[in-house]
Amino acid sequence: MRKLLAILLAVFAATIAFAEVKIGINGAVEWDTLRIQAAVSLDLASADIKLPAGRSRGEALINSEYIRLIRPGIMELQVDSSSTIADLVRRGEFSLLEAETLALQAVSVPTALSPDFKNISASYTLSLAGVSAALLRNNSPSPVIRTLNPVSAPVYTGIIIIASENLPVYSMNSTALPIPCLFPKIWDTSMNLIFERNMLEVRNTAMVLYSPLSGIFQNSPSGLSPELSALVGERPMRIFARGVFGIKPTDLIIDHDDAMLIISSGENRRLLSEGKVAIILDDSVLRWEFSGE
Repeated sequence: MRKLLAILLAVFAATIAFAEVKIGINGAVEWDTLRIQAAVSLDLASADIKLPAGRSRGEALINSEYIRLIRPGIMELQVDSSSTIADLVRRGEFSLLEAETLALQAVSVPTALSPDFKNISASYTLSLAGVSAALLRNNSPSPVIRTLNPVSAPVYTGIIIIASENLPVYSMNSTALPIPCLFPKIWDTSMNLIFERNMLEVRNTAMVLYSPLSGIFQNSPSGLSPELSALVGERPMRIFARGVFGIKPTDLIIDHDDAMLIISSGENRRLLSEGKVAIILDDSVLRWEFSGE
């Protein structure tokens, strides 16, 4: 009994001591770069670490706490209009271990000391394309919708949907500013599903590229930023979204005539299956910050 009490007291003391260690994370989900950027910082004095001898212990402490600290940022990622990664875990569609495995895919840089030598921090970059790939379960892509009455359509090099303003919410007397997610759906005004995640043939890339409005007003022959040009080429189809749909305003509605130009030719349908789609959103929704201790 005394031995058990001693163990419990030791564990309690260690817990109290660790609770006093000041270690935290500051990060951001950057939808326009499709990355999560995060920095984990440790207050050296709170951990009773003295330099230079204790630097390796500080680095080890940061590494051991990284997954715990970044987990909330990953769990709150908007997967589609109705679910975050946390929702998928709660429903048993994705495991907590898989979510934490995503965190291990981050690229880190060597730790750095603050100018006053009071803190040591490490930076991490996690690709959202890798997160998307981990969530794609269907190994046999679904075909993009076809039409029995095709129309004459130019051959485009990509698709740009402009949705940077408040748009009508389908079947509701309200408007909403579209927001990003990993797997947005695209509907036409007749509510035909034009594009969704299972239509992707390329599994190692993001479903769409998000960009601010400035990305289509650049000083270049196409007017596009280098990132947009690399994805949608020099002759993209430009579409204005007509509305939003879903529990969260992530899914876009485009005009039926615009949809017909896409689905009327194999070349243009291939733009969807290859993920050559960019969505222009308001700057305010393209960055989501998080922090924790």
